[in-house]
Amino acid sequence: MNTLPDFESLLNASPNAYMLMSADLTMIWANDAYVKTTSTAREAFIGRNVFDAFPNESNESINAGVLQLRASFDRVLKTGLPDTVAVVSYRVPADAPHTTDWSATHTPLLGPDGRVAYVLQCTVEVSELQRLKLAARRANDSEDPDVLRSDELRADQVRAGLLDRAHAVQSANLVLEMERTRLRNLFDQTPGFMAFLSGPTHVFELANRAYFETVGRHDIIGRTVREALPEIAVQGYIELLDRVYRTGEAYVGRGMRALLERTPDEALDELYIDFVFQPVFDLKSQVIGIFVQGSDVTAEHKAQSELANYRNHLEELVAQRTDELRESQAALLQAQKMEAVGKLTGGVAHDFNNVLQIISGNLHLLQAALPQETMTTRRLASASAAVERGAKLSSQLLSFARRQPLDPRVVNPGRLVRNMDELLRHALGEHISIETIIAGGLWNTFVDPHHLENVILNLAINARDAMGGEGRLTIEAGNAMLDDRYAQLHPEVTAGQYVMLAVTDTGMGMSEHVMSRAFEPFFTTKPEGLGTGLGLSMAYGFVKQSGGHIKIYTEPQLGTSIKIYLPRSHLNEAALQAPAAGEAPVTGGRETILVVEDDEHVRATAVDMLLQFGYQVLKASDAQSALVVLQSGVHIDLMFTDVVMPGPIRSPELARQALTLIPDLEILFTSGYTENAIVHGGRLDPGVTLLSKPYRMDDLARKVRHLFRNRAQRKRSSQVADVPPAPAAAPAAVARPSGLRILLVEDNADTRVSTAELLGMLGHTVVAVEDAEAALEVLNKQAFDLLFSDISLPNMSGADLALEAVSRFPSMRVIFASGYGETGGLIGGKMDSVTLVKPYSLEELMRAVSHSSS
Repeated sequence: MNTLPDFESLLNASPNAYMLMSADLTMIWANDAYVKTTSTAREAFIGRNVFDAFPNESNESINAGVLQLRASFDRVLKTGLPDTVAVVSYRVPADAPHTTDWSATHTPLLGPDGRVAYVLQCTVEVSELQRLKLAARRANDSEDPDVLRSDELRADQVRAGLLDRAHAVQSANLVLEMERTRLRNLFDQTPGFMAFLSGPTHVFELANRAYFETVGRHDIIGRTVREALPEIAVQGYIELLDRVYRTGEAYVGRGMRALLERTPDEALDELYIDFVFQPVFDLKSQVIGIFVQGSDVTAEHKAQSELANYRNHLEELVAQRTDELRESQAALLQAQKMEAVGKLTGGVAHDFNNVLQIISGNLHLLQAALPQETMTTRRLASASAAVERGAKLSSQLLSFARRQPLDPRVVNPGRLVRNMDELLRHALGEHISIETIIAGGLWNTFVDPHHLENVILNLAINARDAMGGEGRLTIEAGNAMLDDRYAQLHPEVTAGQYVMLAVTDTGMGMSEHVMSRAFEPFFTTKPEGLGTGLGLSMAYGFVKQSGGHIKIYTEPQLGTSIKIYLPRSHLNEAALQAPAAGEAPVTGGRETILVVEDDEHVRATAVDMLLQFGYQVLKASDAQSALVVLQSGVHIDLMFTDVVMPGPIRSPELARQALTLIPDLEILFTSGYTENAIVHGGRLDPGVTLLSKPYRMDDLARKVRHLFRNRAQRKRSSQVADVPPAPAAAPAAVARPSGLRILLVEDNADTRVSTAELLGMLGHTVVAVEDAEAALEVLNKQAFDLLFSDISLPNMSGADLALEAVSRFPSMRVIFASGYGETGGLIGGKMDSVTLVKPYSLEELMRAVSHSSS
């Protein structure tokens, strides 16, 4: 069998000019006819760009030929289809005397990746110059000038006619090309996917960009659907195409599922598509192909599926939300009820304490006036014991009403529970087994430790009674987080970090009715005479006053667990703990005391008690009368004043004005119900000394002597330092002479709360605000000894605030807190300041405050 010639031999044998270019238009081969036609040696153009080898004219009008050729090459490279330039005027070779009219056909040769790798150019000269030359030669051979002119005219006419037809074809082709390009762009830029499949095997002839993106590949042109997308062969789509081609009827699909291998060698992607298979007919109404048009609706399908799922569970969700709303409303109603009962209880306790104070005071006065060990003194002692029981009952009422003055400290609840072990075992008896579980890494809390011990003891005794004196009691301490979800269901709860204390028994549990009323004062399920019904109510009030949360979990016949959540404190327990002072002996003195009390009987009893201890006593019925006495110039060493009094002047304001008149005056408050006058945030204001009603005669004597001893100690310290004592100007609540009035400005809420708490525990009076604007409003109303401000504040900076504050109050000292290092100690050269670099320790804070106050 003869071997077929190769393409190069075939093309070299052709009289037509052929040239092969790479995709970047570099000339890599040409046949002999091309070399002859262009009159250019091969080595002059092989390996060069076609426009570098044949640059044409520099004249822009003649360079239109370059533009025509470039446009043709671009179309071939973009579409992968052949392209023809009917007529192009081009000077070949470059040194030719004139341009030549050419017709060029450009055929793409595709590589393995389906892209254009080479372009084959076939060039034909269309000027028919040779034929015209022959005509001219015949005319020259003739001696007849008319024949010469006639042949020349005929040659010009032939050439002109031929060129006119060629240019007409060229213009028509350009118009067609523009329309084709416009349609192709519209087709390619359509957001929906489109393709044209030709013949009964459904060969891809056209596909737009959206189609390529949908199927995840570009190598589909010229291949059948089964070859290009083999994964859909078993999904029914080819059968649908066959039916459309066979019947000539269009098919519309809605939300149909398709699995496509969009990434090689990976799992199939699930898509949902809307589409139309539209048959295309020829002039004889025969189907020649199918036009595919559609869109990817996967996102819409998923959204509809999720909506359907949501609808399926809507009733369940509504029922769940309704239950939660009902629980939240019930919790809110319970909280409102407890708040209302607390206000009522606090008011009752106030009046009750005044009555008890009159009884207690007179009983103690009678005891002091009568001989010891008589029937009368024993009866008076019995009556005094009854008063103390009434005072305890009143204290429990105040605890429930959240009106008891607390002395909170930073406490580790695990250590507190362990220290109560012996007390609990003695109180519960040998038939109750006690288990204590303390979690590792237990946080601290800020709470009154003595009241917390009473709460735990009361809960343990309640548990003992619920177990009938026999069972197991578990006390657990751990860290807890109450989240926003929990806070939504319990309106009185603030989400955050807490320390949890749980007291759990194995008793009879509570019914739903009993649990709903368990915290109400005087509600009890115990037989008459075995309980007051104030244990749980006292625990409730104490926990609420401490900023915490208390919750009962119970099941009938299985037991009860009462969980207490107290806010976490970030302070160190040892840093603020103060040793408990022992009881001092009962002594009197010769100092002068001003008693301010609106209740006539209470005032008379207090005066008689103080007279019994040798004091000189003055009295006033209200704050205005007391100011008259203080302004009279009479010497007074101590003012003993009730907190709650009628009239326009409140007791804290009376104390402030009294200290202005007599800087060394000692002040002792007394009250059965403080009404937040000197108790804020559940604890006494810094520097305030309080004697709660009802008080015993001995309690009053010890408290008074304690204040006088403190004053004597301050005087001795002042004399040693040879520094006269500075007058203390107290704010709304009385500050200790050693305490400062501090304006704290910090925009971070957590830092603001903890710093204010720490300064308060160090004995200073603190007003905390979040920005400079709020600070300036406070400065318009009162003066401060110290400004403690963060450097970086919203709007006005801490430095600008300090300059404004010092301009108003030149004696005010300044401490800056900064997370960016030292400020240099001098802001604008206008003030001395101390800078604390965050994070700072307690010792650094104490030194900074001490330095600023010196």
